[in-house]
Amino acid sequence: MYAPTSTNSPRSGPTSGENGDGLTDFDGAAEILRAWGNGLRPDPDLTVSEWADRHRMLSGRASAEPGRYRTARTPYMREIMDRLSPGDAAQRIVFMKAAQVGATEAGNNWIGFAIHQAPGPMLAVQPTVELAKRNSRQRIDPLIDESPELRERVKPARSRDAGNTMLSKEFAGGILIMTGANSAVGLRSAPARYIFLDEVDAYPASADEEGDPVTLAEARSLTFAHRRKVFLVSTPTVRGLSRIEREFEASDQRRYFVPCPHCGAMQWMKFDRLRWQKGKPETAEYLCESCDQPIAEHHKTAMLGRGEWRATAVAADPTTVGYHLSALYSPVGWLSWSRIVRSWEAAQGSDEAIKAFRNTILGETWVETGEAPDWQRLYDRREAWRPGTVPAGGLFLTAGADVQKDRIEVDVWAWGRGLESWLVDHVVLEGGPDRHDAWDQLTELLDRSWPHENGAHLRIARLAIDTGYEAPAVYAWSRKVGFAQVAPVKGLEGFNRSSPVSGPTFVDATEGGKRLRRGARLWTVAVSTFKAETYRFLRLERPTAEERDEGAAFPPGTIHLPTWVESEWLKQVVAEQLVTVRTKRGFARLEWQKLRERNEALDCRVYARAAAWIAGADRWTDEKWRDLEDQLRAAPTDSDPAGQINRPGHAPQGKRRSDWLGRREGWF
Repeated sequence: MYAPTSTNSPRSGPTSGENGDGLTDFDGAAEILRAWGNGLRPDPDLTVSEWADRHRMLSGRASAEPGRYRTARTPYMREIMDRLSPGDAAQRIVFMKAAQVGATEAGNNWIGFAIHQAPGPMLAVQPTVELAKRNSRQRIDPLIDESPELRERVKPARSRDAGNTMLSKEFAGGILIMTGANSAVGLRSAPARYIFLDEVDAYPASADEEGDPVTLAEARSLTFAHRRKVFLVSTPTVRGLSRIEREFEASDQRRYFVPCPHCGAMQWMKFDRLRWQKGKPETAEYLCESCDQPIAEHHKTAMLGRGEWRATAVAADPTTVGYHLSALYSPVGWLSWSRIVRSWEAAQGSDEAIKAFRNTILGETWVETGEAPDWQRLYDRREAWRPGTVPAGGLFLTAGADVQKDRIEVDVWAWGRGLESWLVDHVVLEGGPDRHDAWDQLTELLDRSWPHENGAHLRIARLAIDTGYEAPAVYAWSRKVGFAQVAPVKGLEGFNRSSPVSGPTFVDATEGGKRLRRGARLWTVAVSTFKAETYRFLRLERPTAEERDEGAAFPPGTIHLPTWVESEWLKQVVAEQLVTVRTKRGFARLEWQKLRERNEALDCRVYARAAAWIAGADRWTDEKWRDLEDQLRAAPTDSDPAGQINRPGHAPQGKRRSDWLGRREGWF
């Protein structure tokens, strides 16, 4: 307390027991004791969401909405984050989600909370080591730099200090180790109380051939028993292969229920309840499943704030909780219903685009339909056109070649808009890869042209040839004829490829086995993807003759088969079926299995489809397709135009003509 003083007092200094600030020595000591006591007092007992609201600052480097973090912006993340708090009984939290719902920032909040409030060893796993480094630079460093409570606890980066590196952050009582799922060394580096497994569906099947990355990572936490926390997060991929779906289905499968602003009925949002006028995504509204009243998107903020997670199943393990969330819940200003509808309409006609929509927007797996179509039905649906002629809709040709011991089989396909295709020719070249005359015949096939229905002639734009049998001979022939027209391919199984075709890479050997520094341009093909696509295209419903007379078009992707094709070829093109098999560890895996021995027609179709992809057909604009149509209509019909179109001086009005109507040089 302050001692009373008088301005008239003759005393010029402090009285006995006072200090220079007017405080008694007793009061000064009490102040010191109070400060000392405050220093001993533990930090407030916060949950992860409370910590984030109090301490988390979002950096402009890592967030579209910099500033203080607000859980109220994404209220559905509150329970998920709080389940990661030490006081909650859950040990494994599974989150199967769409993109743009705030999951990454929630995981970063957990990292910040652990550093500040509940220190311990933590392991954060990205799909690859390179992604782990990028995440450290773009998200973890800003997380620490923008939060004073973290900045004072994490050791500063120094060139000679191993405590704070790109993949390692030491702090009092713990350490954060970041690694990739492709690194077995990183996954088994040290015990971890906390494990953050991000985008698990992008993890490789095995980490350096040592086993499933998720299993290896979780083994690091077993010594912490009931005190451990494992957070598995991912956008799903393919049904039967998706890790996050497998984990979610084994959980209590929680959905976020929100109230209807009209009747108050609680419901979790589904895409098929969205309604809009065709071609007008801006009219999108949500139809209540109880009162059928349309809900405008401006109600979403209030609905999310009053929502709650509800379990829809019984978990096999009560310590595991699972959550699913689609982008329909994305906060206003992030991903609107109108943008979702626009994405859906834009995806129509492309299986890959619809697959991406289901994965990233709906947060659901894509179902690969690998059931073999009935060959008899394909036989009955054959169409009549002149053998060896390209029908009117075909705009360019590709071929797929399958090399066998005693022959080379080649199928030539014509492609049109929307990847509609027609089988133009089936050629069997007698003699295996050890016969020079077989390769000579294949070379002659590259020089051949096929008449188009309008009178033009088309050559093969790209021929894809399998390297699975006698690869050195295939490389030698490909190198001899040139890689502008020929694409050696290697097929790989599996659906978790980022692209159905990748490459090219330089890999080669001469027939004598001698390695070449820059040899064949080898393309890698995800054959599973193209096989599934072929079966989907074969099953497409077709308009009736009456509907076609009225102007109805075949759906994109339709496969047209000619009357000259025989039953044996049809049986070969449906010779495999996609089945789910279990590995020795009990994990599900999709695998193509033969229903009959011969499947050359299916292989040739896959290679010809890969050739169309390499040519760029999957990425062409409408202008490109229109240009091809114009060129075919303008092609001369009085003589074979091969070798005349797209040559200097032959392009009318200065417009570049298609190389596929000309000589082989200069193609792609």
